Amino acid sequence: MEDKYTFEQMWEDLNNGYQIFYTYVGNRYLLFKTAPNCYTQKLLSKNKKNPQPKMSMLTLKRVKEIFPFLEDVEFKIIESIE
Repeated sequence: MEDKYTFEQMWEDLNNGYQIFYTYVGNRYLLFKTAPNCYTQKLLSKNKKNPQPKMSMLTLKRVKEIFPFLEDVEFKIIESIE
């Protein structure tokens, strides 16, 4: 049986440089860490009936609040541009 993805695993993935893709309230987002206790959430989907900000900054507390409602969670490692 596959283990359930936990908030602690997601937090560790974000700290290790992963980008997290997820669906929340019908919209697709990308989340990544930008600074200690600061995460950037980018809107990937466009829904004219439910307009959302294209980009927003979240604290770890807010990420933890929305975590139980995330769907279709995927993650990718951020590749170095050097």
